[in-house]
Amino acid sequence: MADLARYAGQGAVYALVAFGVGYLASRPSIEYFPPDRAQIKISFAHGANRIEECRRLSTEEIAKLPPSKRRPHTCGRERLPIRIQLLLDEVAIYDEVVQPTGLSSDGPARVYRKFQVEPGRHEITVRLRDSARTDGFDYERREDLELAPQQSLAVDFSGDQGTFIIR
Repeated sequence: MADLARYAGQGAVYALVAFGVGYLASRPSIEYFPPDRAQIKISFAHGANRIEECRRLSTEEIAKLPPSKRRPHTCGRERLPIRIQLLLDEVAIYDEVVQPTGLSSDGPARVYRKFQVEPGRHEITVRLRDSARTDGFDYERREDLELAPQQSLAVDFSGDQGTFIIR
């Protein structure tokens, strides 16, 4: 009889745990993204131009270097920051100067941002400056798009192609 009571107690505890897990798996309901909004994500890593241009070493400078480090050119490692701008219907929703990564500021600048926007027809403009110029942009892309509710639009930059990719 003691075994029967023990098994019944274990069954009740197991049933209570299973019920608790089932309840917590379905409650509380979480809304990850509002059903009446669209999303624009901008995400890329891009290495801007170097701060100082590479220069050719003279034969005397090359001769002074250790044999294992002799090379015809010398280049500084540090890169320029990039300026990225995202406009929605000609209104800037993102405008930032992003510093290069790395201990010597020689890595790519990394951008990852999300924006919730109203669904509907929009003109999206993305601009990037990765050179030492003080005004204007080196790359620009403009698209007219129809965003549906809960649609996620991704904006990427391809340095190899020299253009923004919008999908």
